[in-house]
Amino acid sequence: MKIDRDRLRLILLGAFFWAVLGVFTFRLVQIQIVDGSYYLAQQQKGSSRTQVIKAARGEILDRNGSPFSYNEPCYNILFDRALTSSDADNETILRLIRLLRESGEPWIDNLPLVIEGDVPAFSGDDTAVSRLREHLETNTYALAPDVFYWLCERYGLRDYPMQDARDIGAVRYEMERKGYSLSTRYTFAEDVSLETAIYLRQIVHTLPGVEVAETAKRAYRDGGLAPHIVGRVGAIFADELEGYLSQDKGYTREDLVGKEGIERTFEPTLRGTDGVRRIDLDASYHVIGIEEERPAIPGNSVVLTLDKEIQRTAAEALEAEIKLLNETAPAGEGREANAGAVVAIDIKSSELLAAVTYPSYNLETYSADYAGNAADPLYPFLNRAFSGIYAPGSCFKPVTGIAGLAEGVITPETRVNCQHVYTFYAPGYQPTCLGWHGLFTVTDALRHSCNIFFYDTGRQLGIARLNEYARALGLGSPTGIELSEASGTQCNPDTPFPGDALQAAIGQLDNGYTPLQLANYCATIARRGVRTRLKLVKSVSSYYDWTDVMQAPESEVLSDLGLPESLYDPIFEGMIQATHDPRGTAYSRLGNYPLTVASKTGTPQTREFPNSTFICFAPAEDPQIAIAVVIEKGWHGYTGAPVARKVLDAYFFPGQGEEAEAGAETEAGAETEAGASAGSGSSAETASSPGGQPDGAPSSVPAG
Repeated sequence: MKIDRDRLRLILLGAFFWAVLGVFTFRLVQIQIVDGSYYLAQQQKGSSRTQVIKAARGEILDRNGSPFSYNEPCYNILFDRALTSSDADNETILRLIRLLRESGEPWIDNLPLVIEGDVPAFSGDDTAVSRLREHLETNTYALAPDVFYWLCERYGLRDYPMQDARDIGAVRYEMERKGYSLSTRYTFAEDVSLETAIYLRQIVHTLPGVEVAETAKRAYRDGGLAPHIVGRVGAIFADELEGYLSQDKGYTREDLVGKEGIERTFEPTLRGTDGVRRIDLDASYHVIGIEEERPAIPGNSVVLTLDKEIQRTAAEALEAEIKLLNETAPAGEGREANAGAVVAIDIKSSELLAAVTYPSYNLETYSADYAGNAADPLYPFLNRAFSGIYAPGSCFKPVTGIAGLAEGVITPETRVNCQHVYTFYAPGYQPTCLGWHGLFTVTDALRHSCNIFFYDTGRQLGIARLNEYARALGLGSPTGIELSEASGTQCNPDTPFPGDALQAAIGQLDNGYTPLQLANYCATIARRGVRTRLKLVKSVSSYYDWTDVMQAPESEVLSDLGLPESLYDPIFEGMIQATHDPRGTAYSRLGNYPLTVASKTGTPQTREFPNSTFICFAPAEDPQIAIAVVIEKGWHGYTGAPVARKVLDAYFFPGQGEEAEAGAETEAGAETEAGASAGSGSSAETASSPGGQPDGAPSSVPAG
């Protein structure tokens, strides 16, 4: 029995041994043969890194799909750590520098150090020099030769000629500043020519780590047409960086973002979603695989309500009128005109068709022209259409007329006797009118732009009620446009001077509004008191198809005076007569227009030369478009009418140039309008000094 037990133990032990051996053998076969390739890859893989694939930015288009801002293909030269086994190759960098220098191509070089003769010297501002010293860990007061020495030490450049060492060091320095790594590629040169890109692609296999990448840059078509509205993109400023990085939308310090206009306001819409590329590495950090984990998704496009052709027409017409005044107007009466704005609105849809500022700038040459534009005393960067504040002058008189009718201060038949001087405050404050009009109704007063009628109406209304109606009609009220705008100013209703109400009633004193508000106010009159939110954005659309609408803002009524439609009839008739009656203030410029145009001229007093303001809508029977024109130092209100006429042509007669009409009068014949009509009172009225005190000394200049 003992022998049997020992034998059994040996058998069990042997069986256990062979079982264990079998398991190990099976696992070895499975690991080395069955799953050998998998475990080999795992052993070789080591780790992985990710790279960001930049998404295309959405475009900015006009209402017909013509681009203002778009993406243009360009070629950048990159260093990609995933394509080389070393952090940076000085010889490759030097060779690339020489290739670009020979082809006349620039590369990114922000090193504030130059070689003058054989001596290193600092260049650039003190901040850049301090940043370089800090990066190289030199003392705060290290001189240029010492900084250059440590630059060479840091990047192994002692054996290179000084200029070559400096150039290579500039690239290595920028690489480190930009965080060049497996996860972050470094842009060596941007927007190189197609010829250079093709040549480099042919030899790129001899340049370790170098890649020629086709990418997109922000480009502008008709960059001078609406720069204040479109805006531009630029680098993230230091004080903006934290805000962008905290948004959790993939921003990096190297991104370009909208700086002004639609580019800035619609940054979240235009910005796409960056993609991700995974780079697999072996244990020796050699690349063994590259895979796109998430594709880049382009941003959405923003379709504006602007019409490029109407915008272009308005811009050209405004510039031409200002230059014509410079050449032909008498000194002190328009020759000094130098700036202005034009705004056109689709009355039915509340869409902005054009918004022009003069002088302006060009997005395509923004950087090259920046110094000159910034130094220009007229400051072309100012968006006069949205932010310029101007006294409306006699363009305000429809407010006074509507308020007077609504409050019962006047009726359509009320007559005020104009004998050139308003004597209510006699013997003190006695403001004047240019004509001796006799008994005038509100319709007559709008046709002739008679001050006396509106002095009397404004006195009875008071400034508070004038302000209330002005706001309801769109003056001094935000238009609701998608970009920033000035709110304007209104007269102080608590003034101690009763005569101030007279000046307020004719659009003087502290009345100050933007051309955008003037156009919106004109459109509100055309709608008989219904004020709507202005729209600059027609839709947000797919990047690939601008007609694929993803979002479209709806029209919105902001206020409605709720007055009987018939109340506006005498206002409409007065504005129509201002255009088409031979005694009207705009007749010489628009009297023969083939459509019925309702208009109002204004010549508001300023500290220097009077401005020119003009508003109109057409056709009066079924209003479709409202226009406001402001010309700084333009003197006569009717000088804006030729500009409006060109805009009307572009809207109603597109592609026909001059409108098809017979017997068009020449502009030269209109030059005598002011003098010929002075006796009859059909030209602009006059306004007294803006103080408005009853005991003040009266003075007068053209005001409407």
